[in-house]
Amino acid sequence: MTPFGARMRALRRERGMTLKDMAEALGVSSAYLSALEHGRRGRPTWAMMQAILQHFNIIWDDADELLRLADLSHPRVVIDTSGLPPEATFLANRLARAIDSLREDDLARLLAILDEVEARQSRP
Repeated sequence: MTPFGARMRALRRERGMTLKDMAEALGVSSAYLSALEHGRRGRPTWAMMQAILQHFNIIWDDADELLRLADLSHPRVVIDTSGLPPEATFLANRLARAIDSLREDDLARLLAILDEVEARQSRP
């Protein structure tokens, strides 16, 4: 399941809505929404994201967060390391091989490192 899929499922359940009900409201199949929730489909289109935001009546910061989750929820990621140091290619390949063996605490530690890098990049 992707971060976006997990959040969408939580929103749907909080509102007591079935997958079928939501699919009908959005004009898509319940199979498509299920695949989106479970990460078997890529990111939703901008138009679909707007429909989901409107359907759940999500605005402002909550909308930004759901859009961010959708952007970070593509289940088949390609990492282009051309032009980067050899260690970057090595890291990308090692991560690809090991991702299914990482425990939740391993993932949390790696995400914390990436959060630090992102914070460092956003400083003036």
